[in-house]
Amino acid sequence: MPIKYVLGAAMLFAFVVPASAQEFFIVQDSTTKKCTIVDKRPTTTTSVVVGDGVFKTRTEAESSMKTVKVCTSN
Repeated sequence: MPIKYVLGAAMLFAFVVPASAQEFFIVQDSTTKKCTIVDKRPTTTTSVVVGDGVFKTRTEAESSMKTVKVCTSN
């Protein structure tokens, strides 16, 4: 009986841990010069990561975006 609980907890942990490892990026569209926050590293050549790179929470990214010079000069 305890093995069921251990396996259940392990399965739950396997699904929860990757979900909490979210990353956020501040990107600027090179054609419109508009900055946005995304949860995946951009793969297109028209979007460029700006700022301090990777953020653990969206709130951190939003705070940092207010200080990024290319995003505030628009």
